[in-house]
Amino acid sequence: MAGRNPERGKTVTTVLGRRLGGELLRMREVCGMRQPQAAEALTASVTKVAKIERGQVPLRDPDVRALCHLYGQTDETAIGKLLALAKADRDRRKARGWWNQYPQLAAMVEYVALEDIATSIRTWEIAFVPGLLQTPDYARAVAVGAGSWEDPSEIEPFVDARLTRQARLRSERPLELWAVIHEGALRQLVGGRAVMREQLGHLLEVAALDTVRIQVVPFLAGANPGMTGAFSIVSFSEPGALDVVHMDVPSSTLWLESEEDAARHGRVFERIARVGLAERNALELIETIRKEM
Repeated sequence: MAGRNPERGKTVTTVLGRRLGGELLRMREVCGMRQPQAAEALTASVTKVAKIERGQVPLRDPDVRALCHLYGQTDETAIGKLLALAKADRDRRKARGWWNQYPQLAAMVEYVALEDIATSIRTWEIAFVPGLLQTPDYARAVAVGAGSWEDPSEIEPFVDARLTRQARLRSERPLELWAVIHEGALRQLVGGRAVMREQLGHLLEVAALDTVRIQVVPFLAGANPGMTGAFSIVSFSEPGALDVVHMDVPSSTLWLESEEDAARHGRVFERIARVGLAERNALELIETIRKEM
């Protein structure tokens, strides 16, 4: 989980900061060095090195290079990944933070903040239409159905925030979205037939965007690699280079931050996509379901 308040400032842990700090910690331990040696190379305190390795502070490019040199890392490709990760973390910390005006997003603040600076997202959904593709009525019906709102008046701001997130799909730097959705999510009567007809029509409309790709895993596909749960892979460069994995579980939000976890989920996503319908056939199925509604 992220720190208590990801928006307080530079001393708070972030997903990307932890990813970068964890990699630097691993490199230091592999070469047998201790934190005081790293602190000396940075002309900094041991406390700062500890904060870097916990992902609590942003890291400048010269400091990344200094630590790589100290730890014997000479591969420019590997160093480049760390530099890109450091930049993404700095961008995350400086992001404009429109989400702060929506207390209803408290549980999702880190995900929304990363989504705001991401270059692409690959998402696999079993039960819902992905949030970035939901219509207002569908999002409202999902919120009502969840039954987790103590104050019903909070639902409308939640819906507004979801629509604000969707602006990235049509912005000057559009987010690339590859959504694979199980057929069951498209047939579930969320909000009733009229709401679902509108929602499925919206999917067909958004699929026309050059940066959006929608696939469907049909019931006929049978068992598939994604049956254990939904997840999203958030990328900040070319997919596979700087990825983190996001999963929602009943009690919390789970982040998988290691390169190994991201690569493993990337392979799972590819296998799910392979059993899914080709994009043209997926859109034909969506249209068929819409007509049935």
